[in-house]
Amino acid sequence: MKRVHVKIYGRVQGVWFRANTKEKAEEVGVGGWVRNMPDGSVEAVFEGEDEKVEKMIEWCRHGPPLARVDRVEVRYEDLKGEKNFRIIY
Repeated sequence: MKRVHVKIYGRVQGVWFRANTKEKAEEVGVGGWVRNMPDGSVEAVFEGEDEKVEKMIEWCRHGPPLARVDRVEVRYEDLKGEKNFRIIY
């Protein structure tokens, strides 16, 4: 089990990034959250089985069809027991 905090840069707001991230996270089976940031990036936390979390990190490297991902920063954190995935507004 692991928890990662990712920050995604590029054209990632206004392209359904949050909604698609939530859909993918629920499909993969990880907990956490996703939100837009004031600097134009998207921030997310994924928590769950190692391979599922890695799958989400890899998905973030390209995102949904309308997105253009320039960079993804990944930081590992202590587990917090998040089971559900949500969009934070």
